[in-house]
Parts: sequence; structure tokens; C-alpha cells
Amino acid sequence: MQEITLQTGKKIYFASDFHFGIPDYAATRQREALVCEWLDSISNDAQAIFLMGDLFDSWMEYKRVVPKGSIRFLGKLAAFSDRGIQLIIFTGNHDLWMHGYFEQELGVTVYKNPQNFKINGQLFHLAHGDGLCRKEKKYLLMKSVIQHPLSQFIYRQLHPDLGLRLADYFSRLGPKHKYQNQVMKNDSQEYQLIYAKEYLNLLPVNYFIFGHRHIPVEIPLNSQCKFVNLGDWISYNTYAVFDGMTVQLLKY
Repeated sequence: MQEITLQTGKKIYFASDFHFGIPDYAATRQREALVCEWLDSISNDAQAIFLMGDLFDSWMEYKRVVPKGSIRFLGKLAAFSDRGIQLIIFTGNHDLWMHGYFEQELGVTVYKNPQNFKINGQLFHLAHGDGLCRKEKKYLLMKSVIQHPLSQFIYRQLHPDLGLRLADYFSRLGPKHKYQNQVMKNDSQEYQLIYAKEYLNLLPVNYFIFGHRHIPVEIPLNSQCKFVNLGDWISYNTYAVFDGMTVQLLKY
């Protein structure tokens, strides 16, 4: 478990689901500019920034090729890293094929599985939020195939133009690209909440912070624990900030 002690006047920021790439280049550039503007606005007091997955609508790294685009965003991350701001990325279901580029070029730490962080003495359980619950059997099977090294090796034999085009096509089939203003389901049907409540039986977590659902929401699970979904930057432009005492979900 990693531990972070906040320096005086510093904060921890969390954001998720930028989905750069959809629905088209013009919209992506506009969203990218807004995200970069937000990053500039927090640059003076950010000690660490957690980016919780699906930053890109499709991301696939080949050994010598990465998708073009979003260079202003990537440059901003590089500049933040050079300034000593800690950057942590969790892969999402749309950008899970990260294989070293971000670590080597941008000095970013990348996680592909849920992680616990103790920040100023409070326990954070962090993940993108997909495939956490055992009830997601079909999705978990599909994810295990996609994540398997053999599957990725075979796919990388495709020419990058074809491989990236196919990845972009399949990424757009999901319902999150077809409607907005999603709503939370009943607690017994929300896989992230089911997972969080079960995990609380193992560890006294103070904050569960996930992305993936595209619904900005804060839900108390008990007097000491809060569930946070970060929403997205397609419809909401929301993020969370921890000031050393509490987490707040805010809109930019």
C-alpha cells in the first residue's frame, strides 16, 4: 500500500473518462482544451493527480507506434511530471493496452488493477471501476481474453492503421456513446456499489473512488466511508479533490 502525506497547502485531484477521440476530432480538441485548462487551474496546489481511466476512447500501444492526437494533453502531463507533480493513471476498459509509453515518456505510474492508497491517514480504494463485481461474469470473461498477452500479441500483428481503426470501431459500440444523462440503478444492481460494500468487510476504507459509470455521484456507505463516482468530461466536466480532510466532487 502506498502512502502519501500532503504537504502544506497541497491537494490531491481525481478525474476520469475524458474519452478523447469521440465523437470526432473537433469535439475532442475542444474537450482536450478544457481538460488542459482545468489542469492549469490546479497546477499550483496539486501534489498528485489520479487519472482514473478511459482518458482515450481507444488506446493501443505497439512496440514503436502509439495513437496520434491529444498531444496538448500529453504535453501537459509531461510538464507536470517534470515539475514534480505525481501522476497516477489507472487503465480503463477503453485504454487498457498501455505498455510502457506513459511510464517512459511522461514519468507516469500506471496501474491496471485496483489499488489502496493511504493519504493523510485515510484509506482510499481506487480503480477505474469496470469488472470489479463477481456478478459481471460475461464482462469478466471478455476482459480476461482481451487482457491476455497472447491475444494482445496476435492483435499487434495487424498493421497499426488497421488495428487502431478496428479498436476505434468497437469502442464506439458501447451505450455510453449513444445517450447522455444516465442514472444510477437500484443499489442491488449497481456493480460498483455491490463491490464496495463487500470490500468494506475486508478493510475499513474511507473513500472508494471510481470512474467508468459516467455518473457523478457521492454516496455515504457508513459514517466513515463515502463512495464517489467521478462522472465524465463528455457531459459533466466533474472531478474530485482531497484537501487532507475530506473529498469533494466538483464541476469545472
